[in-house]
Amino acid sequence: MNTLNPNIPSTELSRLMTTAVSKLHDYQLILLTPQLLLRTFLDDQTAVAHQILRRLQKERGFDWDDLVRRVEQVTHLSKGRDAQFNFTDDFGKDTPLADETLVVLDEGLTIAQSREELKVNSGHALAAMAQKNVTTYAVLQRVGVTSEAVLELLAESTAEGMPIIFDYVDEAKKGQAQAVYQRETLLNELIGLLALANQRHVILVGPEGAGKRTLVYSLAQLLAEGKGPGDLRSVVEINEPALLENPLATMRVALRRSSGGILLVPGIERFFADRIRARLPENVTRELHKAMLGSEHVIIGTAVPGVYDRLNTDPIIRQNTQRLDVPAATKAEATAMLLFHQKRLEQEYEIEVTREGLETAVTLAGQYIKTIALPAAAVQLADRACALVRLVTQEHVANLPQVAADGTLSPDDVMVAASQMTKIPIAKLNADERGKYANMVEHLHQRIIGQDEAILAVSRAVKTARVGLRDPKRPIGSFLFLGPSGVGKTELAKALAEFMFGTEQAMLVLDMSEYQEEASVNRLIGSPPGYVGHEAGGQLTNFVRERPYTVVLFDEVEKAHERVFDVLLQVLEEGRLTDSQGRLATFSETVVIMTSNLGSKHMLVPVIGEHERELVLDEVHHFFRPEFLNRLDEIILFHQLSGDQLALILDLMLKKELQLAGAQGIELQLTDAAKQWLLAQNDEPQYGARPLRRIIARHLREPLADFLLREGGNRPAGSQTTITIDATDKGLDFQM
Repeated sequence: MNTLNPNIPSTELSRLMTTAVSKLHDYQLILLTPQLLLRTFLDDQTAVAHQILRRLQKERGFDWDDLVRRVEQVTHLSKGRDAQFNFTDDFGKDTPLADETLVVLDEGLTIAQSREELKVNSGHALAAMAQKNVTTYAVLQRVGVTSEAVLELLAESTAEGMPIIFDYVDEAKKGQAQAVYQRETLLNELIGLLALANQRHVILVGPEGAGKRTLVYSLAQLLAEGKGPGDLRSVVEINEPALLENPLATMRVALRRSSGGILLVPGIERFFADRIRARLPENVTRELHKAMLGSEHVIIGTAVPGVYDRLNTDPIIRQNTQRLDVPAATKAEATAMLLFHQKRLEQEYEIEVTREGLETAVTLAGQYIKTIALPAAAVQLADRACALVRLVTQEHVANLPQVAADGTLSPDDVMVAASQMTKIPIAKLNADERGKYANMVEHLHQRIIGQDEAILAVSRAVKTARVGLRDPKRPIGSFLFLGPSGVGKTELAKALAEFMFGTEQAMLVLDMSEYQEEASVNRLIGSPPGYVGHEAGGQLTNFVRERPYTVVLFDEVEKAHERVFDVLLQVLEEGRLTDSQGRLATFSETVVIMTSNLGSKHMLVPVIGEHERELVLDEVHHFFRPEFLNRLDEIILFHQLSGDQLALILDLMLKKELQLAGAQGIELQLTDAAKQWLLAQNDEPQYGARPLRRIIARHLREPLADFLLREGGNRPAGSQTTITIDATDKGLDFQM
């Protein structure tokens, strides 16, 4: 007994055949017949065949229930003959097929392939069932369901058997072209390369979202209008799901359809794999390589800059292609592109889209969205904003007071969407930056006790950068924080993140003690191709690409391997890193902070004088390379905290404890004696404020929990309770 090739039926048809198998017992059948399969189509509203039959019912006016009754009758009567083929259902069970079912599948496959589709879906099967060589023909013919009528409607189906290729010239001729914008200079350059007598293949190189594909769509529009190179009649792109499903068959169909025209290959590096690991089967890549060596096709591929550099080492690329750089769109170009989308946005989201809203999308996307370039960043933001407006207008979302339920996209709505995408608070997006930074020192002092010199130095550097007096490529600020443990180095980094970007979470902390080996640098930028972790990218580059407005803290930087410092040099000088995937991470909106304990023994004093400073800096200059230190904005020294300063820090920490208790309906009142007692428990003042957290946890929080469990068990839910905390000879005393 043979088994049906599992690649013939689509996932949809396989599911329907599995359902039909489950009904065999109801009809006292042994074989899976086309009648039973048709009966299953009638019941399943999601099936392509069902949707086509419903369309035909509207057009021809036949009685649906009558059709169901007739198919039910013939299903009971038609037992079929064994085709000597089994169907393996979705549960792994084998069921024999009737000979006519095999005919339906064979004819369905012929129909699918004639439409350049890879697998048989229920629509193809229905068209085969309506042919004269199958007994289902009679019952379908009776209600006017013909194979031709099914095929006509099948062209409109969107279920699995979608076309293998898209021909954008055909779509343009039918008036179905995608919204495009024409960057005339680039378009003319592309046309010039395509007009060459040889080496006509082109690789479009640019960042993600720059409009590489859109440039080709613009070209297709010109070809549809009879402009451009006269010998090119089509622009064909492979359907990605089809490529994943059956790569070889898809590639061959695409090459056949693009003969005498252009084949667009986004991410062309997939077909020029590393020596260690192939991205696609070798026979698939070989087909594309042969096409690039011939003259029947013109291949236009796309790649991001870092990937192209590796790709260009392949002789086929180097000797047979031309490079065309596609930079990110300008603000004016992106606005023009977005205006093309205005009508689509209004239709899809059923709202009014204002020009001002779209212009705001371009401005905010260009300024704050760094993961992809313009124009794609602006298009994504506009779609996100339109979706929010629609949800609020239709009352699906009730907790967005910033978005008016007026069905109109405004600049404020775009700002809310930008805040959601970038995690930057709306207040920052809409803030008066100059006024905000004028009060930077005072704001930082609310969290940082002492360390006046450090706060002033950081504020000075950041404010200078914010008014534009800096290299726009480099980080906003780059600092080396030096000092003993517990003096506020990490706390100042957190305070900066909260002040500049609205939340402490806008901070990446990298412990450099974990980066002491040479290979550990791969964790920052990603492993080379062929190595474990290549696909994951790097911890540093991934984070900054996704959240470019952030503080990056390299803790205990002196412990890092020398190769890590090579990475840091590029960040500090160029403000960018390219990861192992060829993706660019920009650091122009980051603050880079490195902490170190070098020279801390000279800073164990309340005030750092010139002598101590000289000793510290001497150690620093002996350890770090000059080119590294020269790229820093400031080297900042943190002195040891005095007893009075520790008392103020304790007060800040206790405020948080009071807030936590208040959220539980408990008012804590600590006497001065209790605070002094807590301070007295710090027998390690050389570690600054760090021991205070442990002291609060051990001597306040834990005893408070015990007290509440012991004394507060009868406290009514939701009631307010006041607990006074005083100090005795034995420790803290809790009174309710």
